[in-house]
Order: sequence, then C-alpha cells, then structure tokens
Amino acid sequence: MQTGAAFGATLAMPGIVRAEGKMIRMAHASNEIHPGHILAASFRDALEEVLPGAFNVQIFPNRQLGDDKQNLESAVAGTLEMAMVSGVLIPLVTGRPAYDAWQLPFLVRDYDHFEKLALSPIGRKLQDDLEPAGIIGLATADIGQRHFLSVNSQVRSIGDMKGLKTRIVPVPLHKAIWEQLGAAPVGLPYGEVYGALETGVIDAVEINVSSMLGENLWEIGKNFTLTGHYPWHASNVVSTGFWNTLADEEKEALREAGRRSVSATLAYAKEQDLAGRDELGEKGVEIFELDNLAEMQETVAPLTTQWAEKDPLIAEFVEAARTLG
Repeated sequence: MQTGAAFGATLAMPGIVRAEGKMIRMAHASNEIHPGHILAASFRDALEEVLPGAFNVQIFPNRQLGDDKQNLESAVAGTLEMAMVSGVLIPLVTGRPAYDAWQLPFLVRDYDHFEKLALSPIGRKLQDDLEPAGIIGLATADIGQRHFLSVNSQVRSIGDMKGLKTRIVPVPLHKAIWEQLGAAPVGLPYGEVYGALETGVIDAVEINVSSMLGENLWEIGKNFTLTGHYPWHASNVVSTGFWNTLADEEKEALREAGRRSVSATLAYAKEQDLAGRDELGEKGVEIFELDNLAEMQETVAPLTTQWAEKDPLIAEFVEAARTLG
C-alpha cells in the first residue's frame, strides 16, 4: 500500500487517457437514505477526486438491477463491473468464509472500532481474499449496528426471544447465533421482510435503524430492543474481469477511493443510528434496552471460538479486534 506522497506521484504519471471515462455500473439493493447507498456514492465521488474524468460511475440503487445476492453474483460472473453488497452474502456466494469475521457476535464494539479494523492490514486481507472467487473488495463499512424488532411482544430479556420466528439471512453464522439464543430463525430475502411481518409469517427481525426507516418497517413493528449484537457490514466489490482491464494507476485510484469511502460512510451510519432512534420514537416505536445484555453476550461467545477455527483469517481478525483500541 502506497503512502500518500507516493500515491500522489503515481497519479501524476502521464499516459492515462481521460477524455471519456470508463463506464462502471455499480448496483445495490438499498434506497438513497441508507448508509449502503452512501458507501456507493462516497466511492463514486472519491474516485472522481482522485482521478478526475477517468471513470463514469453510474449507481443503480433500490434493486434496479437485482437484489443483493443477484448483484453480487453478477459481479462474480463479470456481467457487472461493481456492486455494493451485504458482506453476509459474500461467503455464501463465493465460498470464501473469512468475511464471516465481521459479524461474530459482540466482537466489533462500535463504529469507531469498525473503522480501525476496516482500514487495518487485516481489513485489507479480508478484501483481497475474495480475488480467487472473481471479485476484489475495495471498501468495507458498517452500515448499521443490528438490533431486534418485534411486532406483538416487547423483548426486554433474551428469554423473551424464545420461540419468536425471527427473520435472518439464511447463512450458517446467523442461524447458529439465533438458535443459540432460543429464537426460531427464518431465512427470508430482504425485500420480503415487510410483508412477512405484516402477515405474521415472522414475529421479529434482527435489523438496523437505517433499514427500519428505509423499508418503513416501523409501520408494522413497534417494539425495538437495542442489542447491537453485530455490525451490518457491506462492501464495494469490483469484478476481477473489469479489474484486470485497468492500468496500475487506475487500480490504485479505485483502492484509494475505497479507503476514503469507509470513513465517510461510517460517520453517516453513526449519525443516522442515533438520530434515527429519535425519528422512530416520533413514529410511535417504543425503544428498549435489553435487561440482560451481558447474558446475551455470554450465551453466544462460544461461537467466536468455533468460527475462528474455520479459517486462519478469521482467527487473525479476532485477535486484531481484541487488541485494537
């Protein structure tokens, strides 16, 4: 990774024709107020600052080109240059397990802790580990700490979670976490959550404030319990097919734009998380603290040890998370 001075010198090198910017289609499933969109938009804006006129980044939000999984699959296949995707899907689609590290329960403490990890060597290693699967990670950010939304019952302790049909992304780590807590996890696509809550297919969902607001889930669920059990990590990823067409200067510009987009997104997500709670309260949502958060943390702690044994990069991430201040 180059220093700022070396990077500036690289960008000053002649030879890159910028008369017509190279097209980058970047798709994602979020709406425009969601931190995921900010991650995409911040990348676009930073790329123009770093290498003016070299690229024409067109963002397709709101599932215009497909849902989260479809966008990721398109980037892997090389039919889409870039995507902003939920990190939880990356191991599922690529078969690379290390990205699970971000959502080990209660390991990443807050947005500031996330930023240190995302911009650290282990953060870069996790992104580069995706290359054999056909994509490279350029930025990873927390787009909203996860909490617990329920429709008919107030959840004030982990005992209140017992048996609740709770929507999860159908991946092994999430299933293990919520089964450990006694809930009844139900795997559903993100776009089906509102209807499932409304019709009683599910009783609850582990969710962040941004999605509560962006998907209008507050219209159905009025009981919101603050748990902060793990971050919802998302990544800007680039297809290796497109990446391999770029000059070294252009590749470094994309990497630098990715680094810059992380801090901007985390600042937005942090502010929205706090301000959004007030907005939810104004919309009639009751917000609770969990009475026995320490018990919840202890209940799921063994899963961190189990997952650290699955991949050396996960073990390295766990160590970094515990040592970074």
